[in-house]
This record gives sequence, C-alpha cells and structure tokens, in this order.
Amino acid sequence: MRAKIAVATVSGKAYYKLVNELKERGLLFLSLVPGETIPSVVKVVITTEKEKPLIEHPNVVVFNENDDPKSAINRAFRISSGREVYREVTIGVDPGKTFGLAILCDGNILRTYQELSLEATIDNILVALKDNPANVQIVRVGYGVPKLAEELLERLRRGLRENVKLEIVGEEGTSHSIEKSGRSKLSDADSAVRIAQKRGREA
Repeated sequence: MRAKIAVATVSGKAYYKLVNELKERGLLFLSLVPGETIPSVVKVVITTEKEKPLIEHPNVVVFNENDDPKSAINRAFRISSGREVYREVTIGVDPGKTFGLAILCDGNILRTYQELSLEATIDNILVALKDNPANVQIVRVGYGVPKLAEELLERLRRGLRENVKLEIVGEEGTSHSIEKSGRSKLSDADSAVRIAQKRGREA
C-alpha cells in the first residue's frame, strides 16, 4: 500500500508534531521538501501557511505548528480516502479507571486512545465528531462500569448535537469478560474498538 499523504515542511516543530501523530495512527506518509515534485499517488499534502505557495497540488491542508495536529490529520485522512463526508462515524468508549477510545470512519480505524481521563475522553469525542462529518454519527459506550458510563453519557447528552446517536453496549467479548475467562486482558483501546463495532441500545 502506497502513502497517499505527504508532509511537506522544513519547520522542525510542525514536522515533529505531524509525523508523531501519523505514526501513532499507523498511517503511511511521504516526507517532502516544499517545492519538490509530488508523486502522483499522493492525494493530499500537509504543509504550513508560509510554505503553502510552494506546494503544487490540488489538495493542501495547512497546519499551524502551534496547534494540535489531530484536526489536520483527520482532514488529510478524509481527503486521502476520497470522501468529503463519511457514511458513518462510530466512536467506541471503554470506561474504567482510565478510558479507552476508538474512532472508526466507515468501518476503518482512524485513531485509538488509551489511559485517558474522563475530561480528555469527552474532548477527543467532540473533536472527532467535528473533524469527521458523516451522514450518521454514533457514540457507543461500554457498560462494564455503569456508574462511569452513566456519568459520561450525561455529560455527552449536554454537549452533543441532537443528531448524534448515543448507545449503550454490553461488554461481552471485550476486556471485562475476557479477563474473567482467564485469557489476557485487552488494552483500553482494543476494548474501545470492539465496543465501537457492536450494536448497542439507545442510551
């Protein structure tokens, strides 16, 4: 599989942030110098505002080196997938002492997080829904720890748009039941992926 995303900047700070985020997500990318010929396989180029005039490509995402790179990478991923709007964005949450979070776009894993606080989980959910427009957006919350799940759901009900669906998902086959069966416990992030992939009931 060839890289469809290119990072074209000589800014060390911007490059460091973008590359770390891309590697964290397991996304393939090319590193280019602004003004360098861009291979035809590349669908989108991420660069800085200052270097944008040097980029000859129809799809350019501008990144401010002082910002969090999540939004820029989310947009670049969507463009590289050939979609302005996804059919469905599903977010899975595994509540516990720490929270796991998984963002799936049309069934593909865009990003996972683990060892998050409640506040960080909510912030990442809101950013993911804003950055990844879709015909259908669903947040599925695992119900292995009911008290934490209900607290999260209540906070989300106050902060989400009405068209975002909230679902409760039983955690059979996720970390809690696997741990009880004596097999290795899944990470928070892996559990969140499983929760995102399971149909739940309306919260």
